[in-house]
Order: sequence, then C-alpha cells, then structure tokens
Amino acid sequence: MWTGWWLWPLVAVCTADFFRDEAERIMRDTPVIDGHNDLPWKLLEMFSNRLQDERANLSTLAGTHTNIPKLRAGFVGGQFWSVYTPCDTQNKDTVRRTLEQIDVVQRMCQMYPDTFLCVSSSEGIRNAFREGKVASLIGVEGGHSIDSSLGVLRALYQLGMRYLTLTHSCNTPWADNWLVDTGDSDAHSQGLSPFGQRVVKELNRLGVMIDLAHVSVATMKDALRLSRAPVIFSHSSAYSLCTSRRNVPDDVLQLVKERESLVMVNFYNNYVSCTNEATLFQVADHLDHIKNVAGAGAVGFGGDFDGVSRLPEGLEDVSKYPDLIAELLRRNWTEAEVRGALAGNLLRVFEAVEKVRDLTQAPEEEPIPLDELEGSCRTQYGYSGAPSLYHQQGLLLASLAPLLLCLWFL
Repeated sequence: MWTGWWLWPLVAVCTADFFRDEAERIMRDTPVIDGHNDLPWKLLEMFSNRLQDERANLSTLAGTHTNIPKLRAGFVGGQFWSVYTPCDTQNKDTVRRTLEQIDVVQRMCQMYPDTFLCVSSSEGIRNAFREGKVASLIGVEGGHSIDSSLGVLRALYQLGMRYLTLTHSCNTPWADNWLVDTGDSDAHSQGLSPFGQRVVKELNRLGVMIDLAHVSVATMKDALRLSRAPVIFSHSSAYSLCTSRRNVPDDVLQLVKERESLVMVNFYNNYVSCTNEATLFQVADHLDHIKNVAGAGAVGFGGDFDGVSRLPEGLEDVSKYPDLIAELLRRNWTEAEVRGALAGNLLRVFEAVEKVRDLTQAPEEEPIPLDELEGSCRTQYGYSGAPSLYHQQGLLLASLAPLLLCLWFL
C-alpha cells in the first residue's frame, strides 16, 4: 500500500497537463474574445499615444498586461479595446478624447496588420479567426463620451463603435452609475431618463451592443427591459460572491437569462474577492455562479487587463487564459460550454444585435432637453427657446432704444 503513495503527485501533474492540453486544443480553433482591455489608455499614459516610439512597440512592450506575444500565448482571437475617457472630461473635452482613443485602436491595426484586424461585425470576427489574427473592435467606455448627443452617438458608430457602456463611474445627464447604489452618488435619473431611453432605442437601431458594466441596478433593469436585443456586461462579476456594486446581483442575472444576454467576468481582485488578493480559482467561482444562475450561454470573459492595478494569482496577464480554461474543464464544464464562454456566447449576442438593427428606420432626433444638460461653457444653438446671437443683439438694441430716444431729445 505504501508503495503507491509516490504515484499521487505524478497523477496530479499528469492530470493538470491533460486539462491544460485540452484547453489549448479547444482554443486553437475557438480563441477567446475578451470584452474589455484598456491597452489604448495605457498607451496614452505611457507614450502620449505616440505609437512610433520604440518603447511602444507592441511586440516588445514591457510593463503592461498586454502585448502581442502575450496575446498569442493566451489564444486571444478577439478583443474589444476600451475607448475610455475619464469622468473629469465630461462637459469638457470628452468627445475629442474619445476620437483620439479611437484613432489609437485604428493605428494599432494599421501598424501591426499581421496581428490585428479591425472589424465591426460578427462576421468580421469570424474572418479574423480564419486569418489567425486578433479581431479588434471598439467599445466606448462611458456614456459621457457622446456628450448627450444622438448625433455624436451616430458618428461614433460610423467610426466603428460596437458597444457603448452607458455610464462610467459617474452619472450622465440621462443615466445613473453604480456609485448611486453605494450612496457615493445621488440618483439623477432613477435609472434611465426619457432621453436615456432614446439612446437605448438608437443603439438598437444602429446595431450597437448596450454595455451595462458600471451602471446602477436601476439602469441595468431599465435597459434590460427596454432593449429589443440582448445586452452585455463587458467587465462585471457576480455580486453574490463579491458584494461590490460593480457586480451583477442575482435578480439581474435572472433578467440576463430571460433576455439571453451576457456577463463577461471581470478579473480585478476587488471585484473577484472584495479584497486586494484573489486567485484564478475565485474567478472560476464567478464563472460557475453566473453559469448556475443565468445559464452557460450567459458567461464570457472581460478581464479588464491594463485597466486595473491588481489581478488574481494565476491571471497576471492575457497570456494566462489557457490556465483558466483548464480550470473550467477540471470543474466538468463541457467542451460546448467552454467554447460558448470563449467566443460563441458573444457571437450569438452580437448577431442578435445585428439582426435587430434597422438602418431604414428613422433615427431618434429629439435632443436632450436644454435644462438637463450640464456644463457652463455650452452654447445653445438648435434649441428653440435659446435665442441666437443675432436675436440677442436685437434684444440688446431694443432695450437700448428708450435710452437713445431720451438722449436724442436732450
């Protein structure tokens, strides 16, 4: 009996190798589509978006969670690059900043055509898979990037935006963010305002995915009920396992199931374990929980690489995805469930959003009410109640007329 004990470590090693090998086999033809990566913002912080700086070479880039060798090692075949502008740009230069970050993503594709293929459709993702490239898509992280303008929203769609996160960690004039649920922000719209509802309808019309990461629970429920297409949470985890309000509670997961929507699990330690430390196994727990509550079709990955300061042990960068897939296989996920989480679920949602798209339908045109806009530097052109400069000059002359008349008689 004692002679058999030495076999157990060997069996464990061989079993681990088996699951890792199986993960790589599956990922060779079903690579992972990650819902959220902040490398474009990191390139702004590190190099002021100067991609030709030799230190910014994505083949050798150091000090980041993401570079080309790491993407290849992690079998990343699709990436929604986050086009992010901080909340302090709201009512200031957010549109300019958003355009600059879109430009970074597009230049990444131009500079590294053997690695990245910029696409804007589900079929484009499949084409990139066939070519062995990383399908590169644009997700705009924060509704403040449209500056409360349906025209800006449509322009961003033309530039390639294929999901819009309705808020970041700040309210917009038309949607409430997750800090409302912590008490750190006041509720402004009680979810979605009437204009916020028009934003959702316009996103449906265009075929842009609605992203509910960062929004309040009321906003989640409003959008899930209003949208004619499935929605996504591009980088959120399960509230039942970590009670951060950035995560998705079980009653919302039930709505996710009903609406055939998708939660792409975030790897940030504080949203995984609610502490500064976390492990790969705890991330797998979140995936298990979402699968158990909302179904295997509701599970995806949104690592938030290069957007967070702390990542779980075993998931230190994008190269570690095969280890996470191996753990799911070890937990008896079927191959079909794994392939769905890797790519199939996102592709299903994207295709459903594209099916709802109707560019022949008249666009939403009613602007946000003037009194709901914020920011003291705004002009008021286009609002019928707002006098034009010419009209203001006329009013000034009219008000001066009695005084001029008095001066004439003097």
